[in-house]
Amino acid sequence: MAQYKLVKCIINGKYTETMVDVRASLTDMLRNDYSLTSVKKGCEVGECGACNVLIDGECFNSCIYLAVWADGKNIRTLESLMSPDGELSDIQQAFVEEAAIQCGFCTPGFIMTAVEILESGKEYTDEELRKLLSGHLCRCTGYENIMRAVKKTMLKRLGKSVDKV
Repeated sequence: MAQYKLVKCIINGKYTETMVDVRASLTDMLRNDYSLTSVKKGCEVGECGACNVLIDGECFNSCIYLAVWADGKNIRTLESLMSPDGELSDIQQAFVEEAAIQCGFCTPGFIMTAVEILESGKEYTDEELRKLLSGHLCRCTGYENIMRAVKKTMLKRLGKSVDKV
């Protein structure tokens, strides 16, 4: 017999309450209960990064994070980044400009990791960025365009030149 628990949290800036099966993943709650389809179901064992979301400002693989653990947390998905008038965020625009998107399946997870990186306000070396982005699998882009998009946005936010990116 399944057990259920009420989960109260903030999702993309909105207070929510939902009853969840205590065995359900955060991925399942976000996709099934809130139709947040940017949260992709990839490997479902925490290795591909397609399901990454920010929880209280830190990236987590939502496929291995139980929905009940989200109680009292602030959760952000890719849907939180677009402005009310439909304008893309700077990191989303950089992914477009740098052709860092092909099939797009891994893109939301990469972007949410990039948001965590960018919100730190630090300047990272290429080696550090590679390590920070290493929790993602992409079969299409070869990673270099993704690196350029993240680095370009990081440098712009820090007020530095992006000529040599």
